[in-house]
Amino acid sequence: MRSIWKGSISFGLVSIPIQLYGATENHSVGFHQIHTAHDCGGRIRYRKVCEIEEVEVPSDEIGKGFTAEDGRTVVLTDEDMASLPLPTARTIEILSFLPAEDIDPIQLDRAYYMGAETAAAAKPYVLLREALQRSGKAAVAKFALRGRESLGLLRALEDTLVLHTMLWPDEVRSAGGLAPAEDVSVRDAELDMATTLMDSLGDLDWDDLHDEYRHAVEELVDAKLEGREPAEVAAAPGGGKVIDLMAALENSVAAAREARDGKDGAAQDGAGRGGAGGDGGGGGGEEAATAEATVHSIERPAKKAPAKKTSGRKTAAKEQPARKKAAGKKAAAPKAAGRAASDGRTAGGGAAKKSGGTKKAAQGKKTTAKKAAPRKRAS
Repeated sequence: MRSIWKGSISFGLVSIPIQLYGATENHSVGFHQIHTAHDCGGRIRYRKVCEIEEVEVPSDEIGKGFTAEDGRTVVLTDEDMASLPLPTARTIEILSFLPAEDIDPIQLDRAYYMGAETAAAAKPYVLLREALQRSGKAAVAKFALRGRESLGLLRALEDTLVLHTMLWPDEVRSAGGLAPAEDVSVRDAELDMATTLMDSLGDLDWDDLHDEYRHAVEELVDAKLEGREPAEVAAAPGGGKVIDLMAALENSVAAAREARDGKDGAAQDGAGRGGAGGDGGGGGGEEAATAEATVHSIERPAKKAPAKKTSGRKTAAKEQPARKKAAGKKAAAPKAAGRAASDGRTAGGGAAKKSGGTKKAAQGKKTTAKKAAPRKRAS
C-alpha cells in the first residue's frame, strides 16, 4: 500500500511522524462516451483548449489561477503554494478531544489509515491510540491535504489510528423545510409494530453485501460479447401509495420473519414456532402471533372476493332455472359451514341441516329432494 501524505501529529509537545494511506477504494462501474453514428465507436475526448487563442494546450503550460474580487486573474505557481505560512501544511494539529458520538456523521468525508513513519514513532503512536481507546473519545484536528486545509476526526480502530476528513460547519447545508410541514400523529401501536419489524430483520451479515448493479452490468457486457441473451434479473418491488400503515408494517414483519427463518434453517424455524406458541412465551411471541393472524385476516377477503364475482357472472350466462338452483345451494353452504364451525361440527352434520337458515336454502333443498325421489324409484 502506497502512502499519499507524510507529516506528523501534533499532540501537545509530542510529535508523532506518520504516513497516510487510503482506507477505501471505489468499485463503481465506469463508462466512457463513444461516437455511436455509423457504428464508429470512437472514444469522445475532452481536450483542454485556450478560449483566447483557441488552441489545445499541453499539460506543462497549464497553471493555477485565482480570480480576485475585481475580476482580474492572479497566477499562483507551485512555489507560491509551497511557501504559504500554513502551520498545518505538514502537521495534523489536534485541537480538542470529545466523545465520538458528538460528531454528526454528516460531517465525515474520506477515511485514511495512519501508520507510524519510523520505529521511534511507534511508542507515541501506541500511547495516543491507547489513550483514545481508554477514554472512549476522538480527536478533532486541522491539517492541509490536496490543496486545502480540512478538519479531521482522529480515532482508534482496533490497533490502528484512522483519520476522517470532515466538512467545515458552513459546508453542511440546513435541512430546514424538508420535514413534513403538517402535524403527523403516530400511534403507540404503530411504533410498537415498527420496533417489531426492526427486531425481525435480524443481524446484518456483512459478507452477504455486494454491489448488485455492478454485477448486473458485468453480466450484460459478458452476454453482449458472447452474443447471447443476458440472464433475467428479478425486478425490485416497486413502491406505491401506503393506504394502511399498520397493514404494511404487519406484512413487512411477516415477510422479514419468513426470510430470516429461511436462512436459519428448518431446525431453528421449528424452535422459534414452539417458543412463540408455548405457555411460557413472552409478549414478543404473543405479538408475533397477533401480527400473523392480522395479516391473514387482511389477505383473506382479497382472495375470496374475486372468486364470488367471477362465479356470479358465469352463472348469469346460463339458463334462469339453473341459476336459481345454484344460488340456493351457494347461499346455504357458507351459512351451514359457518354455524357448524362455531359449534365444533362439520358442515355436513345434522346440526348444519337444522340451522340452515333462509327460506331460499329450504326451497332449494326441497326442490332437490323432489327431483331425487323419482330417480331412486327408477333405479
